Amino acid sequence: MRTTYLQKIPGVKHQWLLSLMPTAVEMMNLDEFDVVLSSCHSVSKGVITKPETLHISYCHTPMRYAWEEWDFETRLQKFPRLLHPMIRKQIKKIRRWDFAAAQRVDQYIANSSHIGKQIKKHYERDSVVIYPPVHTQKFKPVSKPTEDYYFSAGRLIPYKKFDLLVETFNKLEKPLKIAGTGPELERLKKMAGPTVEVLGYVDEKELIELYANCRAFLFPQIEDAGIVPLEAMACGRPVIALSRGGSLDTMIDGKTGVLFDSQTVGSLSKAIERFEGMKFDPKFIRKHAEQFDVEHFKERVKNFVAEEWKIFERKK
Repeated sequence: MRTTYLQKIPGVKHQWLLSLMPTAVEMMNLDEFDVVLSSCHSVSKGVITKPETLHISYCHTPMRYAWEEWDFETRLQKFPRLLHPMIRKQIKKIRRWDFAAAQRVDQYIANSSHIGKQIKKHYERDSVVIYPPVHTQKFKPVSKPTEDYYFSAGRLIPYKKFDLLVETFNKLEKPLKIAGTGPELERLKKMAGPTVEVLGYVDEKELIELYANCRAFLFPQIEDAGIVPLEAMACGRPVIALSRGGSLDTMIDGKTGVLFDSQTVGSLSKAIERFEGMKFDPKFIRKHAEQFDVEHFKERVKNFVAEEWKIFERKK
């Protein structure tokens, strides 16, 4: 493992170093390598390689705070208001650098069709989709009947819309369990009615049991990809998910769960009502999740790199 000079700056939050990250990544010397595979949600695609080196970037998202206004505004609030004009100027420079750096990459892998569209929109580049790896072997369906509760899990932050789940299940008076920690934890606990449990942190064993025994897993957010719904599916459990983002790659409406159209109590309530009138096959759902297993991911990435290297060599 080799780090940049930023690693040696003591006592500084990484967010404060954003303006230095492009230069730091450009200083990395990768001349000894034939192939560079960058895993990128920010600056790593900006590495400078020799013309003889093939650079493939696995893109989790284009730099969100540079291109997505809602993300930038959320992050901006963490800084004193006095610094906001300076940070806005800095972000404009970062955006220009990010676009230029994106053109250095020879080939892109997107982690979902949603991100493939974002790469095209912001970087004007094509990509191939290879979904992120899921450790499906950790998760197994249970043979006994499921319990009477719905379940959701993740980091408790605003964009993941756990408050929508709480509000909906308060209104429906149906049992809901939410696992996870984050800045929204206390607010969600205060919002929760008598049928809603906000569990906070749970260990892996308890998490697997919560997945396996729920009626359905709830996924109301827009995610670049989304691993947790596939973990639930690996337990044979159906998912009720927003029809946006990575869910469109992993869900089969009516087969692995139910999709809903908007982040509103009404839309989610209708999806739950529809779900409760349907039957799902746990074996089919489990089989569907297995195609996203980590071993399939490794094979797909390895094959993609090997094929691109053959094409790259012929062009030399």
